[in-house]
Amino acid sequence: MSDRIFRVNMTDLSTRIEDVPEGWAGLGGRGLTSAVVAAEVDPTCHPLGPLNKLVFAPGLLSGTVAANSGRLSCGAKSPLTGTIKESNAGGTAAQMLARLGCKALIIEGKPSGDKWYSLHLTPEGVRIQEETELVGQGNFRVVEAVRERFGERHGVITIGPCGEMRMLAANISVKDPDGKLRSHGRGGLGAVMGSKKIKFITIDPADSKIPIADPEKFKGASRTFAKALLDHPITEGLGEYGTDILINIINEAGALPTRNFTSGQFDGHDKISGETMHDLIKKRGGKVKHFCHKGCIIQCSQVYNDKEGKYLTSGFEYESIWAMGADCCVDDLDVIAEADHVMDDIGIDTIETSVAMGVAMEAGILEFGDGKEALRILREEVSQGTPLGRIIGCGAASVGRAFGVTRVPVVKNQAIPAYDPRAVKGIGITYATSTMGADHTSGYTIATNILNSGGHVDPLSKEGQVELSRNLQIATAAVDSTGMCIFTAFAILDDEKCLPALVDMINARFGTQLTIDDFMNLGSSILKTEREFNMKAGFTPAHDRLPDFFSREPVPPHNVVWDFSGDEIDAFWDF
Repeated sequence: MSDRIFRVNMTDLSTRIEDVPEGWAGLGGRGLTSAVVAAEVDPTCHPLGPLNKLVFAPGLLSGTVAANSGRLSCGAKSPLTGTIKESNAGGTAAQMLARLGCKALIIEGKPSGDKWYSLHLTPEGVRIQEETELVGQGNFRVVEAVRERFGERHGVITIGPCGEMRMLAANISVKDPDGKLRSHGRGGLGAVMGSKKIKFITIDPADSKIPIADPEKFKGASRTFAKALLDHPITEGLGEYGTDILINIINEAGALPTRNFTSGQFDGHDKISGETMHDLIKKRGGKVKHFCHKGCIIQCSQVYNDKEGKYLTSGFEYESIWAMGADCCVDDLDVIAEADHVMDDIGIDTIETSVAMGVAMEAGILEFGDGKEALRILREEVSQGTPLGRIIGCGAASVGRAFGVTRVPVVKNQAIPAYDPRAVKGIGITYATSTMGADHTSGYTIATNILNSGGHVDPLSKEGQVELSRNLQIATAAVDSTGMCIFTAFAILDDEKCLPALVDMINARFGTQLTIDDFMNLGSSILKTEREFNMKAGFTPAHDRLPDFFSREPVPPHNVVWDFSGDEIDAFWDF
């Protein structure tokens, strides 16, 4: 089945299938979502208006047997940051879209009335149906209802009540292989889907196979790539303890943001660590190894049960645990897991919302460490859209503005994630220069600054950080286009056979002759496309800056500040 563009216009409720333009033929994932947004969205438009477009695109290798290739990209102009945005998620949707021959799903326009709709993708195209039963319902109920209506095998992309209310931290959730959820978490893309009055999307489980131009070459390269992932010590650790293994590591490095970024260490770190979580999961009959999409061989996800052994949450990640944990000074994993479950169900980003909760604690709305009150606010305020709930549901900067807080850890209005940029300076460059606001995944310098993958650059020194972040951001943009998980980066950095094998798989899939230089040039091109969109939207180098409190307030235990000049940061774009 040849690749096609599925296009939906929500203004007149029309759909059509288009041939893939020649300029998009070699793109997938982030490369394609950013190309579509840059080509078709007015950079000055209101993100929740009819001129914005929501784009879903599987990666270049999605739907194949390549290990860890099941990631889906979603793109739009972000209502949270005002910048271009790509968000990446696991689940079953990417592989299903690829097998439908859907190169990209582009949703444009906006209905004029109050009706809600669902979209249903099949090999023949897209069907639009009015939806009444599930409006206002949580994501878990949507997945259950789709199973009841269409059967177990259909893919699901859905928004919760927060997306319906167009909160700026609202996410888009994707059904995973267990019928649970993975999320396009950052940038508020759930609000964009909500603005278009789409409650959920189903994907027909087509059994078509992805055509491979050179099957033998693909098989050999795939084996080499998979072996590199399995043999890497970091991915082995992630498979055993999940991403939460980082709690103790980052705490030891003095870079675990605590109490709304006033310290780099949390006294309760061991209570919320990956090692503690591992032991609890085993004791309660959960799963310490789990995959977010079929074909994942790292299996850094897990299933976390409550004290009675009943399912509580899955994909319980370091970032989410840090944000509600150390940043809010909550040291009870069960409370954090319950908050994770609630946020998954109502459809809101766990990083943005928990950092917003930390700013609310700074403002005195609730006490630091009061996890039960945080849960109440999520359940009774955010999910119901009360005034306080909407303030928190629109992110950390929203809380800061509403309550006059000056220590607000955001860049381009997006909350800073789980690594203090004063103590890991490379990640600070990524936060400052990312085209999508503060985003650790854009250029994960923790690999080299802390984990010694790809060499070592001293996290406390300015030397080499701009180059490190630049190289990783370029490589990440390219990898995000393949449908690969970000954690393939460790093997790519350290195993000389891994990146060539990845490029060989792309060539074998499409019958192309790409080189490694071509692959890296793709990453450079994506970053430049995204930056050009942002500049047309009104962003300047002055927006590539961290909040001033990072330069004024030393963070214990190293008592260091953020000390890069504007010129040093701006040198990032010299490529």
